[in-house]
Amino acid sequence: MKLDRLLGILTLLLQNERVTAPELARRFEVNRRTIGRDIDALCQAGIPVVTRQGAGGGISIAEGFKLDKSVLTAEELSGIIAALKGLGSVSERSNIERTLDKLRAHTDAVVSLREPVIIDLASHYKGELTGKIELIKRAVLETRMVEFDYFYEKGESHRRIEPYFVIFQWTAWYVFGFCHERQDWRLFKLQRLWNLALCADRYSPREIPSEKRDFNARFSDDTKLVALFTPSERYKLVESYGLNCYTETADGLRIEIGFTNKDYIISWLLGFGGKVRVLEPEEIAQGVRAAAQNILSGYIDRAYSCRVQCVRMEKNERKAAL
Repeated sequence: MKLDRLLGILTLLLQNERVTAPELARRFEVNRRTIGRDIDALCQAGIPVVTRQGAGGGISIAEGFKLDKSVLTAEELSGIIAALKGLGSVSERSNIERTLDKLRAHTDAVVSLREPVIIDLASHYKGELTGKIELIKRAVLETRMVEFDYFYEKGESHRRIEPYFVIFQWTAWYVFGFCHERQDWRLFKLQRLWNLALCADRYSPREIPSEKRDFNARFSDDTKLVALFTPSERYKLVESYGLNCYTETADGLRIEIGFTNKDYIISWLLGFGGKVRVLEPEEIAQGVRAAAQNILSGYIDRAYSCRVQCVRMEKNERKAAL
């Protein structure tokens, strides 16, 4: 992108006393004519770039010029670096590394580009995730439809959507777009989305209603869970919901939290085993009991099956001995 290239050229000019047009062309993988246009663009933006011909010549910033902090502060530049590093954990490494290399600081840099924050958004299925994100990004830039198979609580369906954003929210990745099947705006979780394909059909971008842009509203937590945990589970509660999420009582740690997804909250509670008791709502308490009974039943049935098989084997061995 031109803006990315201009930022890279400006950074190099600030870091080095002088650079040559062939060097810039080689570094940014463009021809010298493009570099010439980029230098003109920087001059028009008010940055005094000087070009000297002949031996010892090159491109430089006029002596005495200092970059105005309103152009890009150290904090803003650090934010860019942190964001690029985080995005690099789920994107094609070559593109991110090339951009970071263009911004990399030397010892004489005007501002330090070192960023002490490490962001890794990768997951255990990073390979699939990276491919999905790259394809959806391409679809958005080219305004092309995408289609995929989607798994959700009611089963499986095939969807065809106009993609607009890839969103990371509440520890998961989503694609936001207009679903032709539902004729409405929808969020689709990338982990549940498979057989993703780029369609030849293009779409005309729609105006997104303001209420649909409030993605937090899609994760409303109006239903409240009230439960008691044994004190030994304090660290897990703090990890999930923060330091002040519970109240200490004579019966244990009482927590009152809102939740979005019934199945998720039940599976979360099951992870505590017998160290939690659901007080309300009754629907969640019943869900935990039913899930626990199913788990126990599965193990009992398996144990019974194993005993039956052992008895049969013993009988066969006795018959063989006779």
